[in-house]
Amino acid sequence: MTGEFSFYGLYIPWLLLLSLLALACSRVISYVLARTGLYRLIWHPALFDFALFIIVLGGLTFFLPHQAY
Repeated sequence: MTGEFSFYGLYIPWLLLLSLLALACSRVISYVLARTGLYRLIWHPALFDFALFIIVLGGLTFFLPHQAY
């Protein structure tokens, strides 16, 4: 299994691509929580955002197919 993606000869790690996707997803979830008012129930927003990012990243790495060339 290769751990990188070739983009015009530049090798980009899959984890970096998944991290960017997880960051975008977690930001959208945080925005929705803030707009609905549920975000005010969270005691430590920065810690919650980090945990949400880790959970989304773990879910993406588990459910997306791995590239094996």
